[in-house]
Amino acid sequence: MTAAEILARVPGVAVLVVGDVCLDRWCTYDPAQADVSRETGLPRIGVVATEATPGAAGTVCNNLRAMGVGPVAAMSVAGGDGFGFELRQALDARQVSHEHVIEQPGWTTFTYTKLLNCVTGSEDLPRVDFINTRPLPAEAQRALIDRLPGAVEAAGAVLVSDQAETDEGGVVTAAVRDTLADLALAYPGKPFVVDSRRRIEHFRHMILKPNRDEADTACLRVGGGYRELRQHTRAPLLAVTRGADGVLLIDERGERLIPAPAVAAVVDICGAGDSFAAGMGAALAAGATPDEAVRFGHLVASVTITKKGTGVATPEEILHADARY
Repeated sequence: MTAAEILARVPGVAVLVVGDVCLDRWCTYDPAQADVSRETGLPRIGVVATEATPGAAGTVCNNLRAMGVGPVAAMSVAGGDGFGFELRQALDARQVSHEHVIEQPGWTTFTYTKLLNCVTGSEDLPRVDFINTRPLPAEAQRALIDRLPGAVEAAGAVLVSDQAETDEGGVVTAAVRDTLADLALAYPGKPFVVDSRRRIEHFRHMILKPNRDEADTACLRVGGGYRELRQHTRAPLLAVTRGADGVLLIDERGERLIPAPAVAAVVDICGAGDSFAAGMGAALAAGATPDEAVRFGHLVASVTITKKGTGVATPEEILHADARY
């Protein structure tokens, strides 16, 4: 299946994105407006513009919508705070359903606040993150688990984005993982694609998409190589992304390397893994083979890394990249 054929099929493909949907707040500041606080004597940063976008698992949603996939639904947990309101507005702006984004009282909406210099355009000051350091409340976990069967049934593909850096504070808990594993077994023809920063070896019966560092670390914990990792997780497919070195694809056919397209000017690799996962998952849902899906994921990521921040790829840009692959 070609990239054009995949793009022709993805409109009307329903995708559920489960995981840590956060808010990215891009705050542009003007160095000329720097001052000292009269009250505290501390330096003041003068922010002159702010843009809010869905981040982390939300970046996967952004990429799916940009390439024409739809409907797209996010499943996550957010607070009843102002950041949660901004997150829902940002999802609405991209026509991503937040019907399954649970509002949890007392929970902090996971938010990255990034300070961009209006003169240079660069992010040159420390980032301010609003995080959770306690486990997901039991009632929020139960709400997710109760909603998963119906949401999965309605989707053509399920993309899991487990972005939490610690075992506490993340949406994809052990119980949520177990529920997803059961549903993956119940729907063997439906792609379940997992991207996890710290826990890839704990997922079962799903397609795994770690990057090289994540896969190597998981292999150390499992005590083996990539094939042993796939056997340990009972993954139908293991796709290890390696940046410019391509993707090592491991399934029942064995191992093979799918080269990445050459990119003349890489601007920002932030979000490249999310872009790849979105492209690969959408292609699988459209009926592409694993090799074709990886190739399509490469195309999407090759576009987004030429943009500042967590960019997206349009169908036109994907086809242009395909012509150069």
